Amino acid sequence: MQERKLSLNEASEWATEYLGRPVTISNISYLIQYAKIKKYLEKLNIQIDLGELKNYYDENVLRKQGQWKQKLGNDLNWGLSFAHLREADTTKHVHRLHPYKGKFIPQLVEYFLDSQLNTFKKEIFFREGDIILDPFMGSGTTLIQASELGLHSIGIDVSDFNCLISNVKLGKYDLILLGRIARDVCFRTRDFSQKIFEDSFDEQLKERLNGFNKTYFPNPEFKRDILGGKIKDETEYGKEKLNQFLEINRKFFERNGTKNKSGLLNEKEMNAFLNKWFSKRVRQELFYYIKLLEEIQDKNLRNVLKIILSRTARSCRATTHSDLATLTSPQVGPYYCRKHKKLCTPINSVVKHLIRYTYDTIKRLEEFSKIKKDVQSEIIHGDSREINIFEGIKKKNPKFYKLLNKKKIDGIFTSPPYVGQIDYHEQHAYAYELFGIPRKDEKELGPLSKGQGQKAKEEYVSGISQVLRNVKKFVKDDGNFFVVANDKYNLYQEIARKSGLKIVEQFKRPVLNRTERDRQPYCEMIFRMMKV
Repeated sequence: MQERKLSLNEASEWATEYLGRPVTISNISYLIQYAKIKKYLEKLNIQIDLGELKNYYDENVLRKQGQWKQKLGNDLNWGLSFAHLREADTTKHVHRLHPYKGKFIPQLVEYFLDSQLNTFKKEIFFREGDIILDPFMGSGTTLIQASELGLHSIGIDVSDFNCLISNVKLGKYDLILLGRIARDVCFRTRDFSQKIFEDSFDEQLKERLNGFNKTYFPNPEFKRDILGGKIKDETEYGKEKLNQFLEINRKFFERNGTKNKSGLLNEKEMNAFLNKWFSKRVRQELFYYIKLLEEIQDKNLRNVLKIILSRTARSCRATTHSDLATLTSPQVGPYYCRKHKKLCTPINSVVKHLIRYTYDTIKRLEEFSKIKKDVQSEIIHGDSREINIFEGIKKKNPKFYKLLNKKKIDGIFTSPPYVGQIDYHEQHAYAYELFGIPRKDEKELGPLSKGQGQKAKEEYVSGISQVLRNVKKFVKDDGNFFVVANDKYNLYQEIARKSGLKIVEQFKRPVLNRTERDRQPYCEMIFRMMKV
């Protein structure tokens, strides 16, 4: 290919056409930042070599997609991969209100709940006014999409925090009042922090890190040196330079970043988790915010602020960037970050994240309020293996109970936990600790802690079957049960049999993990079941 230079905008347009899916300027910038392609400067404007860009996509995207198709089979519904969607599409409105591992993307739910037909979906399963149940509700994706489409919905989850997330997403609010209260609590926390702590310490640390990183970790050159083998041992090099930085700045770190100790909150009142996983400034800020929550009388508004704080706390834990999703050990000072290929430091104040998440939460709730339909949505905190759904709804919403008792539940759309993959309570341990929420880990089905051995699989089959046997009593006789599962152990034929259900149709979708750290694909099955 003849050498040709493109602007970032031109590169974005070319890649979009070449790959047949949206490629943004940010996507191109990412490739430059992580040394996947080079950048060229022409009159101070960034340019991309078309040949290099095409070669990258040929080798790292198209060739791999071909391998994926060969590995995963020809019976896949590739449209259900939703690989063409941008992250903004799959995390629209309240779906990005709080991080949650193990949730499915809203477009998958919408595909089966809506009234559209195509080559793979040959009949309409649900219509406006129907009642949908998700007995493994998680963060509420099914209920939110049902609300968009005009379907009533019920969600059940054994995790109290999952119920909190879902209730906040689905809640109805006076958004003007919510915005005023949320901003007031946010900025009072900022004022407290600025009164007690010395901002110049963090600012100077950032300047010192930036200067050191420019010298010893210049990017993207340093990343290119690692990829090319010029840096033989990345870990050793990072450790050596970290020690050098700490020695150079030894006296600086001996200084105290607190300017008014008299205003510090009593840390004896804080729980052990706060003391272990957050820096002194962060835990003081979090604890101050929690104290302000006690002033808010309206429970629903208070719960929204809890979600804002939980999201903030998750981002500000004293750990490395690579370990935010799964905590391993506390990290209180600078460290070599393999993710960013430079020296980084844990976040030492919640204020910036708190302000950002406060405004983002209000915006997302407002966006969802404009599109959700006037339907009934209820969440039951309990164990789906034994709960009486009708009685649970009767206590919470008599109007919904009357409708439910008249027509029963029309169907189920759910994704049970995958055997031995996630400990659902543990992923939000910080939130349970912050708010003193009781945990019910022992009620989880298929947790990571039990592994994927034969005993774990047998318990999983038994548990999922108990759930389906229980909830089917509340579903009409011709109702559809849609279950999304990564059934690599072929457990769902047995689960269906034990549940008194039959699998009448299967949809096989590729899950294409598009992150740089893990691009391994796998298949999910969407089982359509009905009563025997």
